[in-house]
Amino acid sequence: MIYQAATYSAPRTRLGRWLVEPGADVPAEVRPMLLAGLFGTLVIFFGGVFNTIAVSAVASFRHPSAPFLLWAAYETILGAVRLYVLWHARRNAPLGLRTHTDAYVILALMWALGVGYGSFVGLLSRDWLIAGITTISAAAMAGGIAFRNFTAPRLCTAMVVVSFGPAAIGAAMSGRWELWILVPQVPVYLFSLWVAIRSLHRMLVRTIAAERENDRRANHDQLTGLANRAGLERAITGWQHREDRRGPLAFFYLDLDGFKAVNDRHGHAAGDALLRMVAARLQALAPTGGTAARIGGDEFVLLVPEADRGGTLGRAERVIAAIANRPYDLDNGVSVTIGTSIGIARMPDHGHDLARLMSAADAALYDAKGRGRCRAVIASAPNLRIAVNSAAPRRATAR
Repeated sequence: MIYQAATYSAPRTRLGRWLVEPGADVPAEVRPMLLAGLFGTLVIFFGGVFNTIAVSAVASFRHPSAPFLLWAAYETILGAVRLYVLWHARRNAPLGLRTHTDAYVILALMWALGVGYGSFVGLLSRDWLIAGITTISAAAMAGGIAFRNFTAPRLCTAMVVVSFGPAAIGAAMSGRWELWILVPQVPVYLFSLWVAIRSLHRMLVRTIAAERENDRRANHDQLTGLANRAGLERAITGWQHREDRRGPLAFFYLDLDGFKAVNDRHGHAAGDALLRMVAARLQALAPTGGTAARIGGDEFVLLVPEADRGGTLGRAERVIAAIANRPYDLDNGVSVTIGTSIGIARMPDHGHDLARLMSAADAALYDAKGRGRCRAVIASAPNLRIAVNSAAPRRATAR
């Protein structure tokens, strides 16, 4: 099951957006996960930073000339800046704060350019030990780039080209004909990596999309699209782990009044259509951070976070009015009206899990139905019940 705990902010510059664009055919809900992939695989990231600093240091020690000394300084400073930006982004992402993705992407491209520069000056140095070290390092870094950044194919391709492409130019300018063999080999290697990047990217997108669909099916009711019992449990657990939660969580347990008569008279297709329309109204009533669910038959649940007792009662009245006061137009010109009764529990007053909340809300719902239709009752510890009267109860009718 896919669960993304952190959200990385999208690039704001035109170049940044272009570099991380995964493709027009990638669904919008998958894109944040692909973007987050750029900030992962820390072992490869740290390995790349350490490798380039170490290789540039060895090269500058063996050849303390301006090209190598500047390269070593560049890699050291750039590595420190990249580490800071990555640390800052990973700290801010779980909090929903800006992660400076533009800077992170541009710094990655600058790092790849430094890798390519190292192989270029290494080959021009005519020190074949340094030439071999820097070229092998560049080839290894290009491979690491491909397997770390393939979630953003454009950025990944650009990094691979600038990290190892200069080796072909350096080989051609080295003055040694033996090195000319690198001139055709480097493009072939880069092309192979490009094919691998595209294949890995397509595979990942398909995998994420399939997992999200499986997750949706496992946690959502197939008829209405609302959360099912598993999705409801997940929402309750998620609310408990929210750091910004305040106050209790109201648990509205709804049972439709008059649904059975509609279902018996007009058939199951009409009943299913009615359930979908009720679900749409209930979904519209769900507050920010709340969850609407169908747990079976004509039974629904609405989670309302951060609700005080007065706010909970007022919302219950609005839910009853929204479901009962407007007719539902079914097929063949049939219009029906139904009502709903609501039993309300509160977390943590009545428990911290679905079973306890359901038990308390079910008892309150029983009280509501005993008092007449289109009513809501809050269960309050230990046995007190507070009733809410709504509009006069209506029978299901057809006209």
